[in-house]
Amino acid sequence: MKLFTGLILCSLVLGAHSLLSFLGEAFEGTKDMWRAFSDMREAGYIGADKYFHARGNYDAAQRGPGGVWAAKVISDAREALQAITDPVFKGMTREELREDTKADQFANEWGWSGKDPNHFRPPGLPDKY
Repeated sequence: MKLFTGLILCSLVLGAHSLLSFLGEAFEGTKDMWRAFSDMREAGYIGADKYFHARGNYDAAQRGPGGVWAAKVISDAREALQAITDPVFKGMTREELREDTKADQFANEWGWSGKDPNHFRPPGLPDKY
């Protein structure tokens, strides 16, 4: 009985540690995504949005499973919000919006998978980014 109780206690401790690790990765991944978004806004560089999508997701994914989770949640929420707001503000048709969303999601998945975000880097984007 003592062995069983000890095993249960160890499992709970390890589970709590895993949860805290996951949450820490998610928090840091969220900061990575915010940094990429802020850099994209600061750069204001036409044609660089896919690079910043890939970079934010890549940086977050490097944190671990929690970072990947945060990147996916944030990216999916961003695309859903874009479906509501961007056609109005950018004058996009529904078809143009679908194509842009598809391209954004491709860049997001590229980053989640750990592939080099510089694949999307446009020529002339300052080295700062």
